[in-house]
Amino acid sequence: MTLIDGLGYLASALVLLTFCMSTMLSLRTVAIFSNLAFISYGLGDRIYPVLILHIILLLLFQMVRLLRKAKLAAATDLSPNWLQPFMHAKHIKAGETIFRKGDDADLLYMVVSGQVRFPEIDRGVSAGELFGEIGLFSLERRRTQTAVAATDVDLLWISDAALKKLCERNPGLSLYFLRLTATRMTENAARAIGAAAPNPV
Repeated sequence: MTLIDGLGYLASALVLLTFCMSTMLSLRTVAIFSNLAFISYGLGDRIYPVLILHIILLLLFQMVRLLRKAKLAAATDLSPNWLQPFMHAKHIKAGETIFRKGDDADLLYMVVSGQVRFPEIDRGVSAGELFGEIGLFSLERRRTQTAVAATDVDLLWISDAALKKLCERNPGLSLYFLRLTATRMTENAARAIGAAAPNPV
């Protein structure tokens, strides 16, 4: 028996094994290995219908996984706390400017302790909140507000490049930032309209 024949028998055995799985995780794992074995078998023995079928099945499986993650992210409120292992610490003294309006946007921040104020819109963020995301996701890649440390502040930050890689791996994170950015822009627009409205006599 050749190696290619062995791959064919292995792939068939894995298909049979899927009927014996008791959990969804083990079923998916065995199914993926079965697809890979059939792809190797079809490629090695030049059985192109088998090769094409299992490539399509493997790609469809990955697409279904991504869609499920996206659906879960859209239906739930994700916490940004799981970003912390990928972030770096920074301490800012009270009164210091973290960034100015119009600066290049290349970092996302999270407040660990203290308060950060945005003078142009008279708004602040405190522990557990993210800021700086609007500039990162804007076309101009510029800061839309000035951020000042209202107190001594401990921050965590992550670079634009590192955040992009995380979003590519987890579509749910991209949806989270889409929702966060849309919410912030709506709030800022509402504040601007309120500030421009004439005071009642």
